[in-house]
Amino acid sequence: MEKTAVFTDDTIVFALLMLALGFVFYTSSRTAGFWNKFYKIIPSLLMCYLIPAIFNSTGLIDYRVSGLYYMSSRYLLPAALVLMTLSIDLKAVFNLGPKALIMFFTGTLGIVIGGPLAILLISLVSPETVGGAGFDATWRGLATIAGSWIGGGANQAAMLEIFRYNPEKYGAMVLVDIVVANLWMAVILFGIGKNKQIDRWFKADDSAIEELKHKVSAFAERISRTPSLTDLMIILAIAFTAVGISHWGASEISTFLTSTFEAVRDKQSALSSFGSQFFWMITIATAIGICLSFTRAKNYEGAGAGKLGSICIYILVATIGMKMDLRTVFDNPGLLAIGLVWMSIHAGLLILVAKWIKAPYFFLAVGSQANVGGAASAPVVAAAFHPSLTTVGVLLAVFGYAVGTYGAMLCAWLMEFASTV
Repeated sequence: MEKTAVFTDDTIVFALLMLALGFVFYTSSRTAGFWNKFYKIIPSLLMCYLIPAIFNSTGLIDYRVSGLYYMSSRYLLPAALVLMTLSIDLKAVFNLGPKALIMFFTGTLGIVIGGPLAILLISLVSPETVGGAGFDATWRGLATIAGSWIGGGANQAAMLEIFRYNPEKYGAMVLVDIVVANLWMAVILFGIGKNKQIDRWFKADDSAIEELKHKVSAFAERISRTPSLTDLMIILAIAFTAVGISHWGASEISTFLTSTFEAVRDKQSALSSFGSQFFWMITIATAIGICLSFTRAKNYEGAGAGKLGSICIYILVATIGMKMDLRTVFDNPGLLAIGLVWMSIHAGLLILVAKWIKAPYFFLAVGSQANVGGAASAPVVAAAFHPSLTTVGVLLAVFGYAVGTYGAMLCAWLMEFASTV
């Protein structure tokens, strides 16, 4: 906690984030001049992510003393999931076919084999970086990154418990996790702005995605109306009542499972991630949104439910961005090199398989983030393509929680073997 920030009051920090978002949306709406040319190169969503990162990196703010990410991920994210699934066409989502799952599991495989391969490659240049004995062994620390990159925070905590990496050195692993994952997310967001060109290179058929987007857009246009104050209040009531229910339900389910089943209660168990309240909060919020899509509540899409959900998502993007400190990129060059090689293998395998099966970039981006970013990032990336696709990101992120601990354990065992070769 050595870094000090100019602004530590979250009221002011939130104002800066909203100022950044307003600036990006205003400049990206220009139809001519410098900004029009700028955003043809740099996607506006990426700028919503990078400007808060610059704030944090220059010491203007410090995410470590801010509660804004917690607020947005625990309150705005579930609200966004409800509002953005109100008008979902569930049948059309399932009609997207198996490529989403294929790309998700390809991303998982890329993490599982990427870790040991990165250790082998870095050991050729710097064997001391991948060494260590006992509980100081580097592979044990990297196992926690594998848990984070396949499932999420709960899976990461499980790996720390299972492989008992030295807690005094754990901070360096968390840093590599954050830096590499955030750099990769920046690349993913940049690619979203070029997805049409990428799809042409993949020779991908995105007709099912376009059909889903068209269906939702046509429905929204058909029921579109100028929202009244009553409409907006009801939309917010739906969203935040669902947030309350999802928090309550998550607490009850998590408490029941951890108190009833030893396998969930034991942090060294592969099933411990099912005791995560965050996992159940996301699952319940999405389920509520899907259920409401079969009722008249879906008509509130015409009054702007999806747009309000998008506002929540963009605030979340900004708070994710503020967790990135560009100054720390080279603090641990050896470990950072392992992380970058590891993520490059993950990315390379995704590109190879996407090219082979002619999968749209959407499936690559969401399949990757459902692993690396989890439930906080996958819906953001999916929504960046179109709000109607948010559910796809959530469903894949749920898979990530389910397989995260198993995949990370396999990766850890392979890394242990690679470090002794």
